[in-house]
Amino acid sequence: MISAIASGQGKTTVTAALARYFTQQGKRVRVFKTGADFIDPMMLQQACGSRVFSLDLWLLGLPACRAMLKQAAQESDLVLIEGVMGLYDGTPSSADLANAFGVPVLAVIDASSMAQTVGAVALGLRDFGPVQLAGVVANRIASDGHLSMIESALRDIPVLASLRRQEQALPERHLGLVLPDEVGGVDQILNRMADSLTVDMAAWQVIPRMQLLDEDAPIADVPQMLAGKRIAIARDASFAFIYPANLLALEQMGAQLDYFSPLADQAIPANADALYLPGGYPELHAATLSQAHCWLSSLNAFQQAGKVIYAECGGMISLAESLVDLEGKQWPMAGLIPGQIRMQKRLAALGMQSWDTQHGELRGHTFHYSTFDCPLSASAHTIKQKTQENGEAIYQIGQLRATYFHAYFPSNYAATAALFSVAEI
Repeated sequence: MISAIASGQGKTTVTAALARYFTQQGKRVRVFKTGADFIDPMMLQQACGSRVFSLDLWLLGLPACRAMLKQAAQESDLVLIEGVMGLYDGTPSSADLANAFGVPVLAVIDASSMAQTVGAVALGLRDFGPVQLAGVVANRIASDGHLSMIESALRDIPVLASLRRQEQALPERHLGLVLPDEVGGVDQILNRMADSLTVDMAAWQVIPRMQLLDEDAPIADVPQMLAGKRIAIARDASFAFIYPANLLALEQMGAQLDYFSPLADQAIPANADALYLPGGYPELHAATLSQAHCWLSSLNAFQQAGKVIYAECGGMISLAESLVDLEGKQWPMAGLIPGQIRMQKRLAALGMQSWDTQHGELRGHTFHYSTFDCPLSASAHTIKQKTQENGEAIYQIGQLRATYFHAYFPSNYAATAALFSVAEI
């Protein structure tokens, strides 16, 4: 488990550097991401070369997490789990996940503004829970002397690895890192990060191994509730926020997935039974989307044919009447849903939520920097995990459903199947 005292310590950088470092050593590396995240997993996938799935006790439940860990351990030499926020933040926290399976923790500590105090931070992280702290990854080290001071203060906690200050870091945007496809020379950046990483292999070799019992349940078979369905999925820089597990879930339920790019003005694939518009950055591509005539005409025809449309967050933004960007400029959107989206610099909503459907609870999260002034009454609301209060509105017009909520499909296959069928959810 790669964790830290807080966000901003360099968890993703260190996890990506470790993944690339050990991949270059010929190891088979699998990486998981704790919590709800789209962008970090894309960068981690770039670093390790395999899909990065969420591993979260609330989203998936303990049995599913155990089965995924066991499968990953059987197929790889090293499993890394990037935590979320600080080690003990959230319910459940990264520490809860680590302790549930006996996963040793590596504490990433930004040492750029301290030296011996790293020892106090590490001891606090270890003993507060406690957790099985295997060691520290000292990030943003200035010199060998700086590292020596840190090592002397850590007492019985080893420095498993250290990473020098990076001249070129992974670029960020308001919802996290920039998408890997938008970063020129991303592999060169990852290689430089791996080259800057110093790993104490002797200390690494004695990290306690996680024990998974042979009788632990395997991943259950997924019912074929979408067999024969063709689902069109928008996927490009404007519609990029897709859990890999969501795509896998649709495939496991028997759906055929057809991808297309609204940004490239591609029409919805012919013969599609349903349309999935995931989140992303439509606000960054509003000018292009507003002029994508093939895409817009196919979308209107799709709705008029009474076919199923499911749009979440950025997908919903693209369906509104208009979008006002941060500069105050208004852009026409598809207009399938009345109302105006307004971007803002301040975070509008963040957190785990669930949708209480007639098929049970469909879990997921919300994270957006915009508000929607919509005259429609919501057909339902999600429920906030922490407070059990109403969360995001869910709008329905015929067979179109739209919401800021990002659903995690494997949390409820029956509810997901209903989302993409002409059925009540």
